[in-house]
Amino acid sequence: MITRDEAFALLKKYNKDPFHVQHALTVESVMQWYARQLGYEEEAEYWGIVGLLHDIDFELYPEEHCLKAPELLREGGVSEDIIHAVCSHGYGITVGNGVTIDVEPEREMEKVLFAADELTGLIWAAALMRPSKSTKDMDLKSLKKKYKSKSFAAGCSREVIARGAEMLGWDLDKLLSMTLEAMAAEEDAIKEKMEDIG
Repeated sequence: MITRDEAFALLKKYNKDPFHVQHALTVESVMQWYARQLGYEEEAEYWGIVGLLHDIDFELYPEEHCLKAPELLREGGVSEDIIHAVCSHGYGITVGNGVTIDVEPEREMEKVLFAADELTGLIWAAALMRPSKSTKDMDLKSLKKKYKSKSFAAGCSREVIARGAEMLGWDLDKLLSMTLEAMAAEEDAIKEKMEDIG
């Protein structure tokens, strides 16, 4: 399996924008947190690598998101199971060239990625609006208020988030509260990783 350091080097090869790098690190940390919570502790690094690489093609090829990824990942020596997981987070989404991604999330890890990816963006946007600029003092009630406001973080698809909760067999509140808890728990570690890369 590709190591975490190799995965990060591969991410950095195609992603220079700090916003995209921070999103990748956030999803990596959230995926590791979920692995530990859901009884997959021994796979936490693997879940993290999938999270780290999930948007590998988005910065350079936004119109071919999840279509270009297999090529970039195969060139980097990434295994087919990780490639499937990465592509499955785009399931049902029509990208810029009119193609709808048909790789379906099958494993629980893939369903968590599908559900949590968009939500991390929404939670982070909500955190930045707070005086603390942090997720640590955010509660479910204030997150739900932002979630229900269609104009807030309009790029974060509520439909995808809701579909993700459904895939997992969870109600929306469970997904929102767990992902918020994950981000609050991992916030300092994510900031540290961003500082380390300058």
